[in-house]
Amino acid sequence: MNTPDIKKNILKVIFIGAGNVAARMSLSMKDAGFSILQVFSRTEENARMLGKQLTCDFITETSQIRTDADIYIFSIKDDILPNIIAEIPVNNGIWAHTAGSVPIDVFEGYAERYGVIYPLQTLSKNRYTDFRKIPLFVEGNAEASEKEIRIIAEKISENVYLMTSEKRRYLHLAAVFACNFSNHMYRIATQILEEQDIDRQVLQPLIDETANKLYTMSPDKAQTGPAIRYDRNIINRHLALLKDPDIRNIYESISKNIHEKTGTAGYPPPITAP
Repeated sequence: MNTPDIKKNILKVIFIGAGNVAARMSLSMKDAGFSILQVFSRTEENARMLGKQLTCDFITETSQIRTDADIYIFSIKDDILPNIIAEIPVNNGIWAHTAGSVPIDVFEGYAERYGVIYPLQTLSKNRYTDFRKIPLFVEGNAEASEKEIRIIAEKISENVYLMTSEKRRYLHLAAVFACNFSNHMYRIATQILEEQDIDRQVLQPLIDETANKLYTMSPDKAQTGPAIRYDRNIINRHLALLKDPDIRNIYESISKNIHEKTGTAGYPPPITAP
């Protein structure tokens, strides 16, 4: 087989996966001039919906995947990725996955040219995100394939960086703390407000300012609240309000860690909730 010219204007792409990342990346690639040939998903409804948006074919069997694409983007759950890779028909395209914690060598033995295009952003199918502003972290199994993957990434983002699989693992870990865990805190806060019939939107200015501070301040300098002040009275009152023991443990553990890392020595022992 001849190696495709990655620098040509129109590149043919097949997406293996139809979830949040696949949806937003594929639509961005279409807008950037890529030709999306197929979308594969075991879930027919997901494949059909994304195929309709992309005006391309959708399939639910790996045996139906075409072998004439330039790029195969794997955007599926980490635990099933190796099994799906093993089912893909032999082809000469570049294979790239979008996962944060999966090493590049998951493709070894299945493709000659492969790598990673990892978007550092929280993505949802039904929410537009400007991919040009999303940092993309790329890696290739060889100098030539890495250069090709970088060219592909630069067609959809203004912020493309080279990063090894080892460092990407830590980047993904940091992203889980910064995004997934903080969003879970918003969920808990929303639950507390809803139980008291308080509109969750009242928190929005606080959430916005918390994020905006980090443009000009380190997290250590930006930290406020009862834990850093060692305000035992408020901490104990809050713990007494929390009836769910799991959430009470989260409050206690995070407050203790905040105080140990950014406050002064000494932390109040947990109280027994009524």
